[in-house]
Amino acid sequence: MAPIPTPSAEPQDSPDTYVGLDAERAERLARERGWSTVRSLPPGAIITMEYRVGRLNFEVKEGRVARSWKG
Repeated sequence: MAPIPTPSAEPQDSPDTYVGLDAERAERLARERGWSTVRSLPPGAIITMEYRVGRLNFEVKEGRVARSWKG
């Protein structure tokens, strides 16, 4: 029987550190810190709520990160 795959670990990084940063800089920094997926969304975007290990979400308003969360 094949082993059950284990998800890769998330970076030990607080999403709060990205709030207020320029969106492009925040995305580059998140990838450097090990986030496998970085998703930038406009305010009020309709998204699915499934949790994905290694994904960092940004709500971008006027070119800056207004909110950031895992998954």
